[in-house]
Amino acid sequence: MSKAEMNGHRGPNRGTAIAAVLMLYDLLAIHLSYFFALWLRFDLNYSTIPRKYLYCYTKTITIYALICVAIYWACRMYKVMWRFASVYELVRTLVASAATSLGYSLVIIFFIRPMPVLYHVFGMLLQFIFLIAARFSFRFYRYLQGQHKRSVGRSGRVMIIGAGRTGQTILHDMNHNREINDRVVCIIDDDAGAWGKFIEGVPIVGGRDEIMSAVKKYRVGKIYLAIPGASVADRRDILHICSETDCVLKQLPGMYQFVDGDKISVRAMKDVSVEDLLGREPIRTDMQEVFEFISGKTVLVTGGGGSIGSELCRQIAAHSPKQLIIFDVYENNAYNIQLELKEKYPDLNLETLIGSVRDSRRMYDIFETYHPQIVYHAAAHKHVPLMEDSPCESIKNNAMGTYKTAYAAMVHGCERFVLISTDKAVNPTNIMGASKRLCEMIIQSFNEKIKAGRANEIPQLFTHEGVENADKDLTGRVFENIHTEFVAVRFGNVLGSNGSVVPVFKKQIEKGGPVTVTHPDIIRYFMTIPEAVSLVMLAGTYASGGEIFVLDMGTPVKIVDLARNLIRLSGFKPDVDIKIEYTGLRPGEKLYEEKLMAEEGLRKTDNDLIHIGNPIPFDVDAFLVQLGELMEMAYKNRKDIKVKVEEIMTTYHSAA
Repeated sequence: MSKAEMNGHRGPNRGTAIAAVLMLYDLLAIHLSYFFALWLRFDLNYSTIPRKYLYCYTKTITIYALICVAIYWACRMYKVMWRFASVYELVRTLVASAATSLGYSLVIIFFIRPMPVLYHVFGMLLQFIFLIAARFSFRFYRYLQGQHKRSVGRSGRVMIIGAGRTGQTILHDMNHNREINDRVVCIIDDDAGAWGKFIEGVPIVGGRDEIMSAVKKYRVGKIYLAIPGASVADRRDILHICSETDCVLKQLPGMYQFVDGDKISVRAMKDVSVEDLLGREPIRTDMQEVFEFISGKTVLVTGGGGSIGSELCRQIAAHSPKQLIIFDVYENNAYNIQLELKEKYPDLNLETLIGSVRDSRRMYDIFETYHPQIVYHAAAHKHVPLMEDSPCESIKNNAMGTYKTAYAAMVHGCERFVLISTDKAVNPTNIMGASKRLCEMIIQSFNEKIKAGRANEIPQLFTHEGVENADKDLTGRVFENIHTEFVAVRFGNVLGSNGSVVPVFKKQIEKGGPVTVTHPDIIRYFMTIPEAVSLVMLAGTYASGGEIFVLDMGTPVKIVDLARNLIRLSGFKPDVDIKIEYTGLRPGEKLYEEKLMAEEGLRKTDNDLIHIGNPIPFDVDAFLVQLGELMEMAYKNRKDIKVKVEEIMTTYHSAA
């Protein structure tokens, strides 16, 4: 039999025994309460108590005590788990004691014999004290045990920031949860009126300026941030101060998610993430336009298993599409997001397809079968150093994959094609960025030809690797009623995406370092994955064709500061416990990323975070011819392909 089962068998017997003991105690306590009341009334001298008062006491007290016990039983006071007693039980005991005492006094006064007033007053008071003493003694014993237990080392000494309701709830939970061995040793709050005061015996030692000194004075090992109502700026400033310590930082998840204070607990605290240290307001978008745009339509997401693609699928699934098609070359990624969406949206019409955007026959077949009305093209190679070593693969997958997907979309009457681009496409110094700029130029070319009514002039460019007529031969076909709108959305780095610096840094920290940064001055723009995807989808609803939307990424962040903050959040000291090493800029890497080419300029949209870059004009016909030549070079794996890209794109200057 398990220990739990043993406790279950003996629980009822143990509860009955405790109830019996409490009833006997109450009988004795009530007798003693009124005897002591009479004794106190006559100056603690038993011999001076008149016999008539003693007679009245002995005649009534036992009956009264039995009635009290019966009433307490009816009120279920003997079924309470007093080791977990709270203010509610205290009030119940007070009301029951006062009611029975008052009833006893009225019976004595009107039906038996007047007794001294102090007999009733002291009796009522002592009865309540005795009842409470027994019931809350175990709580007091546990408190003393907890105080003795809390002789903990530095790692278990906690500072709470925030003396409001949330902080008090966290403190109470820590003080009364037997499973928590940590001890709160001090509280920080910016309210000067609270300084020097105590909450459950813990001092409020000052405001945020005292964090560093209090950590040293009280040997703090953990800091709990309990100020859910604070502004992002205040939270950022406090977290930056805390990150200068070597303490473990925790906070409540997200914005204040708790409506009921009882749900606030130490277990709800989560580690402070590097996103929290970026210190900007989370981007909030009104997705009503997106809902109206997507609802009831068939949507295809290429690269649907990747970081951006999978989040696109999540948000699209939440907006009631007619059908969602996930397309990815990596079956594991596609399978994972498929399982997630099927579980969360069991009624979603979901298709998960495997294949490459480089395979024109596969793309043509998908559009022929499903006729998607909206395409989010997220499939791409994106790792700068790897693409520098494999430039032909970057052109095949990014540029030609985009071309083939866009062509299939156009031929089959797709309504809107949204290309996921990058700020690395601006004045690129690496082939990955150059390939993404080629993608932008491709969708601009398609859009210009369609608006001019000359879609049939767009070459197929579907032959490769010696295979002729890879798809249906559409050469010479006159396309009619082509209305596909092609747009691109350009943004910077995404926190937590596959291959981004944050996961890399975390792995390096787990291994004990060093954390490698290419250059002490390198900066990047950052956005969270859900923020970026929400803006991508919203930008897609603004499209009229040919635009390059530019997302406002906020203030750039120094990568070395990001590394130092991550090291501190992991409980280590930068350059002491974990070293930071500078490895030098990688091939094609820039110190900073630009969001626009100087010639493009910006136009506003209805959303302050989404702008439209005015595309740089270029000769579309010449570009399409050059693109065909580039494709031939890519599939022949020509090593001089970067030179050809420079001929096509004047803004590309290879770092090599």
